[in-house]
Amino acid sequence: LGRDVATRLAYGARISLALAVVATTVRVAIGMMIGLLAATGGRFVDALLMRLVDVQLAFPGLVLALVIAGVLGPSLRNVVIALSVVGWASYARVVRGSVLAIRDRPFVQSSKLYGTPRRRLVRRHLLPHVVSPVLVLATLNLGTVVLAAAGLSYLGLGAQPPTSEWGTMIAGGRNYLRSAPWLVTAPGVAIMLTVVGFNLIGDGLRDALDPDHLDDRKRRRT
Repeated sequence: LGRDVATRLAYGARISLALAVVATTVRVAIGMMIGLLAATGGRFVDALLMRLVDVQLAFPGLVLALVIAGVLGPSLRNVVIALSVVGWASYARVVRGSVLAIRDRPFVQSSKLYGTPRRRLVRRHLLPHVVSPVLVLATLNLGTVVLAAAGLSYLGLGAQPPTSEWGTMIAGGRNYLRSAPWLVTAPGVAIMLTVVGFNLIGDGLRDALDPDHLDDRKRRRT
């Protein structure tokens, strides 16, 4: 069609990365809210929300996203909704586990005895200990969201032509793989490098924010 592949690749990066960031942000918001409620809401609330998490994790994520996107119809907005709905459970478990690990520590108990309201207690004492593992998990999951979004667009459930989304570019070039392989290779390499980059960033954040890794590095230096 005479369209420049490099230009479409650069333009598609904005769509793919923005979609991944928005979907991951919604996942984090839902997961943190449910995880905090489960850890601080009492035994009944905890059991109810954790069973909901178990039900969500029982379904394969990509298959459930395919069903949701297929029911809602092909569009980028529906892809964001589908990927947001299927990915929050892991954040809920991480947040719940982090809160349960620190809620009985002396500084939290003393704050309760002092009469600190629950909202202030969560915001000031619990959330700071949750941010680090959630940030690492979100960074690692960004690459997974990019792959899932590209897969949905490749199947025709995401961005529609002529939108320059990486999955749509691969789908559009599959019929010309023998005569023009760069139509598929260029977006494929872009997706691969993006996923590898997010994984490396996530590993670096984990090493920088995890106290155990910090202690190990200090011991090596000494």
